[in-house]
Formats: sequence, C-alpha cells, structure tokens
Amino acid sequence: MRTGRPSLVHQLLTRVIPRIRDSSEVVDAEEVRREVLARQARRGVVRPPRSGGRLLRGCTVAALDGHPFPVFELRPPGPAPVRAVLYLHGGALVGDIDLFHWRLTAGLAAASGARVVLPAYPLAPTHTWRDSHPALLRLFEQVAIESPQGVTLMGDSAGGGLALAVAQQAASLPGPQPTGLALVSPWVDLAGDTPGTEEQRAHDPWLRLTKMRLYGGWWAGDDDVHRPEVSPLHGAMTGLPDTVVLCGTRDLLLPQVRALVTRLRAAGVPTTYREQKGLLHNYPVLPTPEARPARRELAAFVSR
Repeated sequence: MRTGRPSLVHQLLTRVIPRIRDSSEVVDAEEVRREVLARQARRGVVRPPRSGGRLLRGCTVAALDGHPFPVFELRPPGPAPVRAVLYLHGGALVGDIDLFHWRLTAGLAAASGARVVLPAYPLAPTHTWRDSHPALLRLFEQVAIESPQGVTLMGDSAGGGLALAVAQQAASLPGPQPTGLALVSPWVDLAGDTPGTEEQRAHDPWLRLTKMRLYGGWWAGDDDVHRPEVSPLHGAMTGLPDTVVLCGTRDLLLPQVRALVTRLRAAGVPTTYREQKGLLHNYPVLPTPEARPARRELAAFVSR
C-alpha cells in the first residue's frame, strides 16, 4: 500500500471527474434512461481514436471479424505475440471504450509484448448480460486457442466484474482456462448491498450508489441481480487462476472488493491485493502518477 498524499493531478481529478462524468444521484429513473440512450446514440459506432499514433504508441490496431459486436486487436511492434490479454472495459455497463481504455491497453501491449483483444460488448439498458456472456466466452476460447503461452482476463470497474464472471464460467466448463485474472476496481456486487457500502458512500466523490443500482438492474434484465452471472461476487471462486486486484480507498466499491479478495483467498486462489490509500475508483486507468506503478504491475503480471 502506498503512503502519503495523492498527487496534485489526482487531487485535481477528484474534483473534475465528478463534474464531467455526471456524478449525481438518481431522481427520475426514466430520465436517466433517456439520457444514457441519447449519450450512446451520440457516440455511435466504436472506433479507435483518430490520433492513434500518439495515443496507441505505435501499436497496430485491427478490427476482428466474425463476432456479434465490434472486437479490436492491439499488437505491439515485433514478432507475433505468443500470449494475449482479453480486456473488458469499464463504463458502468452503459459506456463504451473511451480514450483512457485505448491508452491503457496500448501501453499494456507495448510493455508486456502481449496481444490485447478489446471487445465493445453490448451495453445496458438496451442489452443485458445474456447478450454478452456467451459471445465473450466464445471469444475467450478463440483467443486462448491462438495464444500458446496463455491468456490473461483483465478488466476495470464493470469490465472487471465481467472478466470475473467469464473466468467463473470458463472454470465450470472443460476447455481452455485463463492463465491469469487481473481486476481493477471490479464491480462485482451489482445490487450494492455488500456490508459497508452505505458507509463508503461518503468517501467516494465520483460513484453514486443509486445510479449503480439502477445500471445493475438494467444489466440483470428479468433476472435476479444477485445471480452470479450478474454479480460474480456470489459465484464460485474455485478453479480460478492467479489473480491480482487493485482498488483505492476513495471508491464506493471498496467493501465489495475486499469481500471478493476474502472469498478468493478462502477458495485457495493465489491472490495479490493492492489497496491504495486516498485514491479514486479506477485509479490505474486515470492519467495520474499513481497509475504508473499500477500499470507496470499489470504488465509484469501478464508477462510473468
């Protein structure tokens, strides 16, 4: 765990992000739904950033065909990679891949030498978990077959929970298994009723519990939000690979992340947990000095 005050950049983002990411409680659920759908419509089809040379650090980016939603592949310069990362992006299950995700995954490919596969899975409220899980499991199996030195499942926030759910499904089936699991501030309890969550609300300037519960209900659809495919905190942990989990203490999800780590270790899963004092939700994805050692650790985990 790091010590000392967060950097000035991190302190600035603590003030800025809640303003630009609409950190408000839900007053009218239907109004929020309309706003989310309008925002998704404005963004349109997911594409790599135009300024790819700067943001993507020389990685080649290609769209992969044959999938029910857009899937991108980032490759570093040099020989064909022998290991891969299947990266599932965050965005509360309602937001697409953003510039922070492109920058993070490009840096990960460059630092680890791995191929990074980045799917733009279908989003709530139009879609539920049932529209993503089977296709993501098939995508994982395909990437695993193509990667002789293995695949790390990785994700941030909602994508971290989704990565855990895919790993749990893979563990319950014969066939390829991930060689590692890396979770950044994973959202694993979509009901938001892990003990300590209500008290943690006061420490997070960004996430709002009413909004997270609304989004979680959309993702569950007609199913119980506690179902393991929706809230993988309640799923089986046995059979999962070596796992690294990163989280800050100014994160609404901290209680559920701690509960996840406890369950992983109780199931005998080799688990490294980094809890960083004073840092925001998803801090390794943000452009701050505190993110750099976290990203190095993720790259080393992939390369091990």
